[in-house]
This record gives sequence, C-alpha cells and structure tokens, in this order.
Amino acid sequence: MLSTIQRGHLEIIRAIDRGGSVTAAAESLYVTQPALSHSIRKLEESLGLKIWDREGRVLRLTQGGQYLLEVANRLLPQFERAEQQLRQFAQGERGTLRVGMECHPCYQWLLKIAEPFLEAWPDVDLDVIQKFQFGGIDALTGHDIDVLVTPDPLKRQGLFFEPVFDYEQVLVVGPGHPLRKAKYAEAEQLADQTLITYPVSVDRLDVFNYFLAPAGVVPARHKLIETTDIILQMVACGRGVAALPRWLVKEQQARFEIFPVRLGKTGIDKQIFLGLRKNDLEIDYVKALLEVARASKSLAK
Repeated sequence: MLSTIQRGHLEIIRAIDRGGSVTAAAESLYVTQPALSHSIRKLEESLGLKIWDREGRVLRLTQGGQYLLEVANRLLPQFERAEQQLRQFAQGERGTLRVGMECHPCYQWLLKIAEPFLEAWPDVDLDVIQKFQFGGIDALTGHDIDVLVTPDPLKRQGLFFEPVFDYEQVLVVGPGHPLRKAKYAEAEQLADQTLITYPVSVDRLDVFNYFLAPAGVVPARHKLIETTDIILQMVACGRGVAALPRWLVKEQQARFEIFPVRLGKTGIDKQIFLGLRKNDLEIDYVKALLEVARASKSLAK
C-alpha cells in the first residue's frame, strides 16, 4: 500500500527541482544534506516508487516524480496562500490581493486604480506579480495570483473574465520620423524599421498578429526592452518605433516627444480584461476592485 503523501514530501520534491541539487534543496529547507538524503530514501521506500534517477550528483525526476512535482506546484501555493491569509486575519487585516500582469503597459493603468482602491480598503494590500512559472492563466487557477490583468483571456472552467476598458493599439514614432504626420501606417512601411517591443513572445504581440503578419512583413530589426520609459526614450531619440496603447502615449507626451500613428486604416482595437476565480466573485473587496477597474474606462479616450 502506498504511503500517504504529506506536504513535507511535496516541499522536498519542489525544493530539489528549484535548487537543482540535494545540497541547494537542503539549504532552502534549512536541513542538513544527510538528513534530506535520508528523507528522500524514506519517501521512495514508503511509496514503493523511484521518484528520481541518480546520475552522479544530479537527480532527474522519473515519470512518477514529474507527476508529484506537478502536484506540488499546484497544491503548495494554496497552502502558502492559506497560511498567509490566516496570519493576516489574526493581525486584523482582510488579506492581500495578488495581481498578475500579462500586459506590460497595463502596469501604468494599475497604478491609477490602485490608489482609490487602497484608500477605500485600508485593510487590504495589493501585490503585483509579473512573472509566472506556468503563465497567467495557470497562475490564477493554481492560486499563485488572485487577479489577472490580460488583453488575451482564455476560457477556463472556474474562471471569470470581465473587460474593464477598451483601447487602441498605435504605432509610436519620434519627432523626426517620416510617419509622424501620417493618418495611418501601412505594414510595408515597417519593413526597414527597428521595432521595439516588450520581451514577450512574438505570437502574443498584437502588432505582429494583427498588423505585420497578415501582410507578410517582418521588421528589419526587432529589439526587446522591458521598461516602458526606456522604450519611449528610444523612440523619441529616433532609435526605433514601438506599438503601445494610445492612452499611454497621450499620457507620456508631456515627458517624451513621441507621436501616435494609427496601425492601418481601421486601427487595432483591444480590450483589457480582469480575470478572477468565480468562487472569489462574492468577496466584497474583490467586487470593489472590479468596480474601480470599470470606472477606469475613461483612460482609453
């Protein structure tokens, strides 16, 4: 009979996967290496199953071990979240809303809705998470985050997505660019350009999906920059062009000499969604965040 899987077993499996070795895992778990090695042997014996194949000092997960790692990555964040929430309850706080971002420029939008929300809910904290081990949707279903800000919602059982505002994706050019006064840009006009984007896979970039790819155009150079301010500074200095929400460009024109140009005759219209777990929709401060987000629609104008 298989032994009952305990939380400690899952923590060992995750620690070894994250650390890459027994030594690193032992340090992260605050135990000695011999003690952890003994725990590994006892775990495999109790399960009657090899979890790791040993290649010298390297441990590689077996099929069963990989399955347990997936279980660990799904369940341990929920344990940790529950403990954090209970600690906050014990301290008289309501809790923390962890907001995951799949939209780089939307961080600027989140700052605007964070202020009125935090003022209205002094006993609720906001935490922003921008990098996920398994992507935003999996982070939401796995309880690594509580709210997902995304322009690309995916239908998933148990999740709810609400559009909170509409916006137009535009080309951003500097003062000396020949497209500065154009009514709109055509895809072919970017064939000799340096296109600056956030470090996101091409298949998730609207400027490629809805503008360049349908025309069979590839920019001369694709440069990745993570920070919005640096992207805008590069554009203003004539180092390339970018594609960003019109509302963000208009807001930043007081700081940077930049100009929005419509992408194609009809433009690219997008929406930003808030994704939540359906079971959380009746929580009062979650409903309040949705209301504040809905009130941000004026940003798109």
